[in-house]
Amino acid sequence: MRTAVVYYSLGGNTAFAAARIAQILQADLFPLETVEDFPKQGLRKFWRGGQSVMRQETPALKPCPFDPEAYDLVILGFPVWAGNVATPLRTFVLEHREALSHLRLGSVACQSGSGGHQAFARLAQSIGISAIPLRLILNDPRSRPAPENEKKIRMFCQACLVSDPCFVTFEI
Repeated sequence: MRTAVVYYSLGGNTAFAAARIAQILQADLFPLETVEDFPKQGLRKFWRGGQSVMRQETPALKPCPFDPEAYDLVILGFPVWAGNVATPLRTFVLEHREALSHLRLGSVACQSGSGGHQAFARLAQSIGISAIPLRLILNDPRSRPAPENEKKIRMFCQACLVSDPCFVTFEI
């Protein structure tokens, strides 16, 4: 089974989780980069990210060589911004909506507080499906490491290998 991990990361937490998942699943890794950077720290980071979500922006992305036809499973990773999917991933999803709606999907949400469940629902809605079957929520896995992170990531990856998984959410 060919697997792709497509993710956007601002503070490095989603990149950390995506890289670990790609390593375990021997998946191809596709980091998304915006043409214009978002602030990476301070109040401007939270204000700008929240503003971007509330305005339902679709920031321009740098070219990404992802080809949905080449994969059986796609895992989408993102930081949670104001209870939503970070807008750079939203741009990617809207650009690949039709193809994604026909693939097996998993998703990883990295959050500092809460909102991951809402974000998964909104992600599924933007793809045009009822739900994302495989979901992993981590609380800042790089900046606030916890021993449970590796266990949850491994459990998520094992569920990804099952040919017809039930709906599963792994949380920390």
